[in-house]
Amino acid sequence: MSEPGWRVVLLLAGAFRQGVDALNGELAEQGYPGARPVHGFALQAIGPDGCTINELGQRLGVSKQAAAKTATGLENAGYVARESVPADRRAVLLRRTERAEELLAASAVGFERVVDGWRRQVGAERFDAMVEALAIVADDKPIGDLPGWLVQRPPP
Repeated sequence: MSEPGWRVVLLLAGAFRQGVDALNGELAEQGYPGARPVHGFALQAIGPDGCTINELGQRLGVSKQAAAKTATGLENAGYVARESVPADRRAVLLRRTERAEELLAASAVGFERVVDGWRRQVGAERFDAMVEALAIVADDKPIGDLPGWLVQRPPP
């Protein structure tokens, strides 16, 4: 039986959402109750060497203003520290804190648990075939501006 295209796309989105929700629940239990998907994307974009707010916006595919708002939220949550850039007094360097590194490590472990649960639920052989098929469909390309999709916007 062939599924309608819209249903397949919604199933993929539902699996994504279920995985992220499961991870966020686990992170909340581990002491990261305010962690959101955008935090992980932004912390990965900042990288181990840090970056400026401009660079963060470019890496996330969002405006400088959106990157600045994200940086402020990360700083308020204790995940980012700001440093001055000696060569450019207007620029601010964002660096991940130890708490951010701990969050990223907990996220990696949490995602493995989510995936292990899916593998048990559908069976290892079917799961591995699904992952191989998704890699072909997704063409192993970067996901683009996904963080922008995940930012919760207030209603107009």
